[in-house]
Amino acid sequence: MSVQDDLAAVKRCLEDLVRTVGQLERGIAAERGTPPTPTAGRAESLGAEGLVTIPDTPYDSGLWTDSDDEGLGARDRHAP
Repeated sequence: MSVQDDLAAVKRCLEDLVRTVGQLERGIAAERGTPPTPTAGRAESLGAEGLVTIPDTPYDSGLWTDSDDEGLGARDRHAP
């Protein structure tokens, strides 16, 4: 298979997955008696409430007192 064929197959599978998840969501919503949520364009329809603002201020260093630096080892030991 060529890359284009692979991409087309992946796109079809993804569309099938989105359609199946939408059907499941509608079925669950119908069982609960709640209106279904829109499935098409979900990422685009998030709007401002879907965004998280990360402040530029430094994090509280007290959050990291008992943690190791990933890949560097513990604070009181040397890296290999």
